[in-house]
Amino acid sequence: MSVYVDANSRLHHDQERSLALNCPHCQAFSHITAMSVPQYGELVASRPSHVGVVYRCDSCNAPIFLKYPVKMYASNRVELANSFVELERAREKFSFTYLPEEGEKLFREALACYSAGLFAAFASMCRRTAQAVFHDLGENGRLQTFDQIAEAREMAEIDADTFAAMKKVLFGTDAEAYPSLPELGPDEAAVLLEFLKDILYQAYVRRGKLQQATMVRRFFVDEAPDKITPIGRAAGQTTD
Repeated sequence: MSVYVDANSRLHHDQERSLALNCPHCQAFSHITAMSVPQYGELVASRPSHVGVVYRCDSCNAPIFLKYPVKMYASNRVELANSFVELERAREKFSFTYLPEEGEKLFREALACYSAGLFAAFASMCRRTAQAVFHDLGENGRLQTFDQIAEAREMAEIDADTFAAMKKVLFGTDAEAYPSLPELGPDEAAVLLEFLKDILYQAYVRRGKLQQATMVRRFFVDEAPDKITPIGRAAGQTTD
């Protein structure tokens, strides 16, 4: 894939027609169109290590800011890396209804760190969220959670290094004065987020939904037709 700014300050992107992401404003997975590109002359003069491009969401027309690392300054173009950093991320959605207060507070902060691209802070808040969950569930819950993410690893085919980092974040302790956490990139952070969401879903959301569904079913069983007194009988009327 080739991405570059030519001498006429035009952005060229091989995947331009299929370039899409989750819009941080309207939350839709939408195609984006480049609207503002830095001037070639200014780039060559200042030679920054990163280049910012303003795109437009084709769904809601809101501006989206992407940052590309510069690969090379050539004689007639500025070569950019294929990967980019989203300066604004779409907010992650999750059902907080069934989470305990402490776990909800910590996980909301973890999601805020993730959306801001602060992956070290995100890892730290993930560990604190996991510790709150284990404290609430007890040692058996901790062991069951470990088995759960091991199963998730097999289903998602997560490589050994990434899984080791996930374990260190979620099951490590902060007993030492300066607890160490693995350095996460965007890909590792995304995996960690899905792991933690799965843990919270299995521990609270799934259980809460099942309990609610059971309560509703019991209510309708208790109010079955054979237990409801007909209106005529309640008023002392007889039927032929």
